[in-house]
Amino acid sequence: MKVSNFFIIMCALIFLAGCAEMDIPTPKDIIQKPLGTDSIRRGMNKDQVRALWGEADNISYEKIEEAGTLRSREVWIYKARYSAIPVDADYLSKTKYLYFDGNSLAKISDVALGSDIK
Repeated sequence: MKVSNFFIIMCALIFLAGCAEMDIPTPKDIIQKPLGTDSIRRGMNKDQVRALWGEADNISYEKIEEAGTLRSREVWIYKARYSAIPVDADYLSKTKYLYFDGNSLAKISDVALGSDIK
């Protein structure tokens, strides 16, 4: 019995010691840089987008025709997390559609464009 109590206490102390190094954001930090507002820009590669916004909720492909040739373009969909947010904080308040040509982000939209192919 004493061994299990000792083990529980030690685990709790280790857990609390690990949390001691955590930097909890202040209200000022949150106002200056709200969650999910790291901007993505056209021309970024997939790894850069993933580093800022994480994995997409869904990935699909759409057909596009340019100069008489048909090709597909990758579409990453980030679904809105909190639709009640009054400002558009990236994909938190509105679903975003990111269109990639190869590895490069070509377009960012609030609405789906074109037709999906699976």
